Amino acid sequence: MALAVVILVLTQLMFVVDTSIVNVALPDIGRELGFSSAGLSWVVTAYALTFGGLILLSGKVGAMIGPRRALILGVIVFVIASVAGGFAGSAGVLVAARALQGVGAAIAAPSVMVLLIGITAPGPQRSRAMAMFVLAIGAGAAVGLLAGGVLTQTLGWQWVMFVNAPIGLLVLMGAVRNLPETERRRTSLDIGGATASILAMVALVFAFTSAADRGWGSALVLTAFAVAALSLVVLIICERRHPHPVVPLAFFSSMRSAGPLLAMLVIPAGQVGYLFFTTLLTQQVLGFTPIQTGLALVPFTLGLIATNQLTPRLLPRLGERVIGSTGLVGLVLGIAWMSLVAADADANTSIITVLLPSILLGAGAGATFAPVTAVIMHQAPAEHIGAAASLNQGLQQLGGGMGLAVLTSVLSATGGLEDGLGATLLSTAAFPLAGLILFGIWARRIPAPA
Repeated sequence: MALAVVILVLTQLMFVVDTSIVNVALPDIGRELGFSSAGLSWVVTAYALTFGGLILLSGKVGAMIGPRRALILGVIVFVIASVAGGFAGSAGVLVAARALQGVGAAIAAPSVMVLLIGITAPGPQRSRAMAMFVLAIGAGAAVGLLAGGVLTQTLGWQWVMFVNAPIGLLVLMGAVRNLPETERRRTSLDIGGATASILAMVALVFAFTSAADRGWGSALVLTAFAVAALSLVVLIICERRHPHPVVPLAFFSSMRSAGPLLAMLVIPAGQVGYLFFTTLLTQQVLGFTPIQTGLALVPFTLGLIATNQLTPRLLPRLGERVIGSTGLVGLVLGIAWMSLVAADADANTSIITVLLPSILLGAGAGATFAPVTAVIMHQAPAEHIGAAASLNQGLQQLGGGMGLAVLTSVLSATGGLEDGLGATLLSTAAFPLAGLILFGIWARRIPAPA
């Protein structure tokens, strides 16, 4: 039993690490494969879009074929994509590999929680397992940043992709030998809704990213916006008719339920934008090595873990809205602080000036996600609890991808890396600020159990 829990936690850690491990390697990837500043964002957003878009559907697929089979299938796809990405000789191949990684992660990720609950007994055993699961999520960003720095500087950027192969094979062997299969159940798949939602997100991200290179009046950009709008209309039509929609429209019937969900869409955009642009700042402006960049960003995760552990103790006393709003204020101030650092940065800027905003930002993030998630799950209708869990994860990934697409356009419009990083980071703070307004106004305190 203990070994099975370790395997599941390692699987979750692998997926979380992959969201951050490429960040430190981005400057090297851009130089070697010829990415533009705007195009480089696709290395991050390709993974986020497929992961976030497909997770709305993949939980039901896992229920149909069995969560153990879904986990094994997803990890196989993830490993194959990782190896392909390591061997990528062009920008297009790497972006395609990152998208395929997201497909694998989306197939496997929902099954991790299902199996974790299925193999543990309620009480202390399950509590210990869930504590390990949460720790993997919190520590994953730090592990990814440090590993990305070390691997990029010592073995080359390709190893931020190759490293998933041995870890994935270890997970596969452990899953085959130690994970039991749980009962499968029949359900209907909302293929139309899932397809329309993915197409809308991809078209929107493509439009914003292309606008940075081609201009807002480009026929290709305008066509992408039109496809996004049309896909959104199709999504609404599909969800009205399907008995088990991937995006239940009931979630958006009032701002009380929609506000926290929309907040979860914009909050990760600030976090992802911060990590992306701070990585470019430290290496391409300040001249840090990849390892120094990883170390400079580790305080972000340490702050996140510290407040993440403290938050559950404070929630019964202060409530979700107070804790979550305080965390969002920390996010806004941390990003704004880093924008000031970027505006005056040069080769003589000390690493300490990067460490301090990272600590504040991490502390804010650690106090934000648990309260927002709790409110989303509490406000979801009983018949849509599963959809709410998938939508919560999907919005985090999609928000990061779409936010980064918008911000790359801002970077291009404000003068690029040399002159626009400060303004772009300041613009990044607008996303958690929007989340603060949405959550602070419409979130309701969860009543204490009787």
